Amino acid sequence: MVTKTTTKKYIETVGRRKTATARVRLTEAGKTSYTINDAKLADYFPTESLQAIVKDAFNVVKLDTKYSVSALVKGGGINSQAEAVRHGISRALLKIDEEFKKDLKKEGFLRRDPRMKERKKFGLKKARKSPQWNKR
Repeated sequence: MVTKTTTKKYIETVGRRKTATARVRLTEAGKTSYTINDAKLADYFPTESLQAIVKDAFNVVKLDTKYSVSALVKGGGINSQAEAVRHGISRALLKIDEEFKKDLKKEGFLRRDPRMKERKKFGLKKARKSPQWNKR
């Protein structure tokens, strides 16, 4: 049995937002490239605002041209997935250099945003909306 050894080293972290989970790998490379679920960044996140969310962590620490990003994203909506990837990238940057913590924490990229949809309760139409009440 032949085993493959790779010389490229990477940092793997997990980012989360709502029900979206992103497994992010940062690899040192000559130029920046983003691969999300085996698709390019522009193909997976079509709008400029979603692409900007993903790139935010690099812009804060000014490391735009050093690393290539590969991410596997599951669950949630497209906006939550973008924020989950940003959370994973921020955690990976923290493993690279602890001095980034001050800037990333100030922007709120290291905190996992725990807000989720509230569950529907029995007897109600939605989580808090009740049926119309009729006195007579």
